[in-house]
Amino acid sequence: MEFGIIIPILGMLTGIIIPIAVFIWQYKDAKGKREAVVEISKHLDDPSKVEELLQIFEERKKDPIDYRRGGVITIFVGIGLFGLGYFFLGPILKGVGALVGLIGVGTMIAGYLYPNTEKELTDAVDQFEKK
Repeated sequence: MEFGIIIPILGMLTGIIIPIAVFIWQYKDAKGKREAVVEISKHLDDPSKVEELLQIFEERKKDPIDYRRGGVITIFVGIGLFGLGYFFLGPILKGVGALVGLIGVGTMIAGYLYPNTEKELTDAVDQFEKK
């Protein structure tokens, strides 16, 4: 096989190999947690303790999304893309960087306009009730 064809084939296979590897990794990670829950629940007599144990292992985030943090990250990604376009790749990437940066600004503004934590919501309601 010629060496010139190996790189494109490896490039195409990478698009398949990476998602499969991540899927296998996630499955094995979750399998270990499931086995730990089963072993611990075998020794528990109280069903409420089993429910409490399941809540501990649950990984879902219950906190709302912080749009301000996401907006700042997006702004700096846009600045990085803009700089890459400015110094190396040209006007198209400058436009993409400016677009991404402005999306970040909008996201950050949304984070300030719409409070998302319980304390911020409680403070907003208290301020409204004082008026």
